[in-house]
Order: sequence, then C-alpha cells, then structure tokens
Amino acid sequence: MDVVQLSRLQFGLTAMYHFLFVPLTLGLAVLLGIMESVYVMTGREIWRQMTKFWGVLFGINFAMGVATGITMEFQFGMNWAYYSHYVGDVFGAPLAIEGLMAFFLEATFIGLFFFGWDRLSRVAHLAVTWLVALGSNLSALWILIANGWMQHPVGARFNPDTMRMEVTDFSQVIFNPVAQAKFVHTVSAGYVTGAVFVLAISALYLLLGRHPELAKRSMTVAASFGLAAALSVVVLGDESGYTAGENQKMKIAAIESMWNTEPAPASFTLFGLPNQETHRTDYEVKVPWMLGLIATRSISTEVPGINDLVAHAQTRIRSGLIAYRALEKLRADRSNADARAALEAHADDLGYALLLKKGRPDILNATDADVETAAWSTVPQVSPLFWSFRLMVGLGFFFILLFAVGFYLASTRRLVSARAFLWVALLSLPLPWIAAELGWFVAEVGRQPWVIEGVLPTFLAVSSLSAGNVLTTLIGFIVFYSTLLVVDVYLMVKAIRLGPTVTEAGRPEPTIMAPLRAQAE
Repeated sequence: MDVVQLSRLQFGLTAMYHFLFVPLTLGLAVLLGIMESVYVMTGREIWRQMTKFWGVLFGINFAMGVATGITMEFQFGMNWAYYSHYVGDVFGAPLAIEGLMAFFLEATFIGLFFFGWDRLSRVAHLAVTWLVALGSNLSALWILIANGWMQHPVGARFNPDTMRMEVTDFSQVIFNPVAQAKFVHTVSAGYVTGAVFVLAISALYLLLGRHPELAKRSMTVAASFGLAAALSVVVLGDESGYTAGENQKMKIAAIESMWNTEPAPASFTLFGLPNQETHRTDYEVKVPWMLGLIATRSISTEVPGINDLVAHAQTRIRSGLIAYRALEKLRADRSNADARAALEAHADDLGYALLLKKGRPDILNATDADVETAAWSTVPQVSPLFWSFRLMVGLGFFFILLFAVGFYLASTRRLVSARAFLWVALLSLPLPWIAAELGWFVAEVGRQPWVIEGVLPTFLAVSSLSAGNVLTTLIGFIVFYSTLLVVDVYLMVKAIRLGPTVTEAGRPEPTIMAPLRAQAE
C-alpha cells in the first residue's frame, strides 16, 4: 500500500473508532436531561437515581470520546499537510469554533454534573445537565459544518495569489445545506443509539430480575424518545438524500448502482448485484418512482446515471485544463489580465484537471485517453456503497419497529412479562453502532476520489511521508486504540454489573463514582 492508501486507512480507522463514542454521547446526554427534568418536576428519588446511574456510563463514554477525538485533529497536520495548507483557512475555522464554543462548554459542565449534586440546587443542576447536552450537540454541529464543506464546498474561492482556498462568505459555510442536513441526521442517529443502549441495558436488568423500578422507567423513557428519534432519522435521512441528489450526483448514482440515466422519475433499486467491470447491475428488483422522489422531490426531473456523469466529468476536466493553463501563465506573470480572466471563468473546474496528475505530471499534454481515465476515476466503489446504504436503511426501519413495540408494552405495563421483546432489545445493542458506522462509510467513501468535492483530489492532499512512517503510526494507533477499547468495555461492564446503589443517607450513589467523589470532597 502506498502513502495515500495508508493515510486514508489510518484516518478512516481512527474516525470510525472515534465515532463509536460520539453517537452514544449525543443520545445519553439528552436522555439524562429528560430523566433529571422528571426528577426536578416530581421530586421522586428514583429519577435522581436513574440520572446518576446513566450519567456514570455517559462519563465513561465521554472520556473515551475525548481521548480518541483529539488525535484526529493532529492527523491533518501529520498525514494531510497539503490538505491543511490548501483549505486550512476554511476548514480550520469550524474546528476552532468547536473547541472554543462547544468542547470547553461540555468539558466544564460535565464536572459540575458529577460533583455538583450536593452543591447545587435541583434547578441549577438540571441546567448544568442540559448545558452538557447542548455542548455535545454544538460540538457535533461544528464538526459536521467542517465535514459538510468537504462534501459541498461553498462560501470559499481559490486565490491564485496565495494558491489556497479562502473564505468569501462564512455564512454560506455555516448554513451549507449539506452540513445542516448531515447535522440533524447524525444527531438523530445519536439519539437512537442512546435510546437503544438504555433499552438494552434495562432489558438485561429485567431479564435478571435486578433493579426493576429503574429498568422499567428507563425503558419507558428510551422507547418514547427512541421512537421519535428513529422516525426523525428516516425523515431527515430523506433530506440528506435530497441534498446529495442536488450536490453529489455521483454519490447518489453509485449508491443506487445506476449506470444509465432513467426516464423521470427514476426507480429505486431494492435489490441487485452491481458489477463495476461490466457497468451494469444484475438481478435488479426496483420500486418505481421512489429514487426520483427522494433525490429530486419531483416526478419530472431526471437522476443522472454514472455513464452520463462520467461524460460530464470529461467536459469539466477539459474546462479545468483551461484554468490550469491560465494559472501557469499567471504564476509567470501576475499582471497577465487575460490569464486571470480565463482562470476566473474556469476556476470551478480546476480541481477536475488535477485528477490528471495521478497519471502524469505534465497534465497540459494530457491525451483523450488520459482525460477518459481521469473521468472514470470519479466513480467510487459501487458495491460497498450499494450494500452499506441498504443495510443502514434496513436497520433504521428495524429501530422504528423496536421502539414502537417497546412503547406499546410500556404503555400497557407489560414490559416485565414480555421476555421475548426483552431478549430482542438486548441483542439489538450493537445494531445502532453498525448503522452509524455504515452511514459514515457511505458519506466518506461516496465522495472519493475527492477529499474536497470537486476541488482537491485525495491523492494530492497527503503529506510528504514515506509509507513506512505512516505504517508505523498506524500500528501504534491500532495498539493504543485497542487498549482503550478494552478499558472502555471493562469500565462499562463493571458499572453495569454494579448497578445503582444507595448511600447510608438514603440517597442514590453509583458505586463506581464513590472513590472520585470522596477524593473531590
């Protein structure tokens, strides 16, 4: 594997590992706020006990998320130096705001959450809990604004004088439709993850006959909140599909394994066997009109197929070559007005011309065959995207069914006796993480070969490192993260096995937090 592949593998592994903790943090933070709100309104001690118990698990997960997330930002400078140089003015701003606005807010109030129970009033502590949840969501917002810009770069322009992308309208970066759709969809998926986690652990307690009062109430909250969240994921996923259909047409075509443009409205392929070598999909089972409605929200707009998009990419590559030639002239003579005008006219396609650099350094002498090869490189791996998307969607509908049944059983007070449902809920524990990782995979692999869609090819964004150096750090990350995973699982299992306990004063105290509390006092 070369340095590009190893760098992609390293960042992909660390990102997907970090994303094991992010959705649970988002979901549990809001569930803690709901549980403590009930405690403040009713004064019933069981709800305080629930908040503190699930808060312990939230704290363990939060700590692991911080530990695994910090290293990702350093990778931009370590493995992706040219990326950081080329788009750092745009990409760095949301990351900086995330640290200043969200991370410090979250990190500050999480300490008050754990050690402020006897130092703050009920209402003040409730405000702290909701501020922790707000910080978690704001953190996700700014991260996804940065990622959304990579998917749909708006509000920025290439400056030939600095040879970098620079911000022209920061409001467009913030309110990027792709970023906003990704945010609400990702956050809703996090809420589902938190709800399934609470549902599954509570089901375990009921199956074991332990902590039934806490488990029943926790399941009721998780089923109610989870049902709303699961329905939101489907609705907001449709919005995300629509924005992708507007701005990332190749990703949609690859997800659908749609090689040829169909008459409007396009059909959705429920099942098929994509074949990237023959450019066709075998044994298709289609749902009429469905893709057209999702991707265009109309019955008269076509969804372009891969072949037509490749032909369009060839046109953009040739346009980009005009921009590249003008840029070379401008670098030799900054006062060349004609070259500056030509660059300005074709600047949006400059990134497509850079695709040619993978095959030859002298891209101004590219042949028609070189252009065709570069155009076909804009097609991502179809089969993994096709099946990942369908499995993710299938899990999404399963969660709706799971929460709906749980809500019905909780409403009719039959949770304890429904042992079949309890087993299903328990065995469903890993499924939201699988769905979340599949969604992240579809989003990131679907935009290849771009690190910035239409602007910067991935193979140009890496640092000038040897493959051996990247491989060494990759192995180091695997060892370090595997150790963290063992620690995380151990602490989680220990906290769940101990469960909530009661102090001598009659107030609930999660046992695993007792040493930390004693030290603080």
